[in-house]
Amino acid sequence: MKSPLLSLPGAVPAEGVDEGVAAHYGDLFREQRALAEGTGFVDLSHRGVVTVTGDDRLSWLHLLLTQHVSDLPTGQATEALILSAHGHIEHALYLVDDGATVWIHVEPDTQEALIAYLESMKFFYRVEVADRTADFAVVHLPAGSIAEVPEGVVVRETAYGRDLFLPRADLESYAEKTGPAAGILAYEALRVEHHRPRLGFETDHRTIPHELGWIGSAVHLQKGCYRGQETVARVQNLGKPPRRLVFLHLDGSEVHLPTAGTDIRLADEGADGRKIGFITTSVRHHELGPIALALVKRNVPLDARLLADTTAAAQEVVVEP
Repeated sequence: MKSPLLSLPGAVPAEGVDEGVAAHYGDLFREQRALAEGTGFVDLSHRGVVTVTGDDRLSWLHLLLTQHVSDLPTGQATEALILSAHGHIEHALYLVDDGATVWIHVEPDTQEALIAYLESMKFFYRVEVADRTADFAVVHLPAGSIAEVPEGVVVRETAYGRDLFLPRADLESYAEKTGPAAGILAYEALRVEHHRPRLGFETDHRTIPHELGWIGSAVHLQKGCYRGQETVARVQNLGKPPRRLVFLHLDGSEVHLPTAGTDIRLADEGADGRKIGFITTSVRHHELGPIALALVKRNVPLDARLLADTTAAAQEVVVEP
């Protein structure tokens, strides 16, 4: 779904998964600084929006999600995962309940698969699941923003800012009042700075929650009875995940960023050494310079010097080995 805000001055369309919104509006670092200072907004209208209504909505979701949501207070934001039977991450949900409806936003073009799974699990529960992507657009206001939220708009408030479920018909008029607009690249730079994983970027077909630090924020360890829970409990109690998320400071003298999927090796072994991980997201940050998130083998020493292809990288711990 193409955003009408691509018509704003300077808008450069994003590519890949984020196609449909602006990558930037002409000045990436200015947009980053604005978000870091709590001004402006980010158009996330390409994300999927799903609602769940009905008297059993929270108790039913509690059985399916990794998060404890049976007693979720009205207006309290949370996030949750849906796992495969083997504990691999299939969906990441960002949700809030407004007292009558659970509002969820998800990665672009994943809502249909999510809804198909939810519909298959309804059984006798009093719930209704709906795809509201055509009617509502997600807009992100950064932490510290004092921008006005229109009356009646559902808000999901976190430490990183507020996600608004804005009627799609109001997107252009709201943008006029709330600017300046910041592109998805600015939003991604701050996400990487804060070590926040993203489905489809930091995950692959075999990722488990422990590898990304999603235990606690998206996975509640004092609940069971969800698909994949056995894997979560076994790794938590008896073992360690095979990989761990790291934050990388990349050599700023390099012209090109190592892209997602770039192999990581130990610097001491050189460019022909064994592969010990790969870049998941790389960005240019307005203060930190080139930075990245990566998945590496759990036993990689914390003080090891790394190479992302030919780019030197220093790691910071996100997930303890």
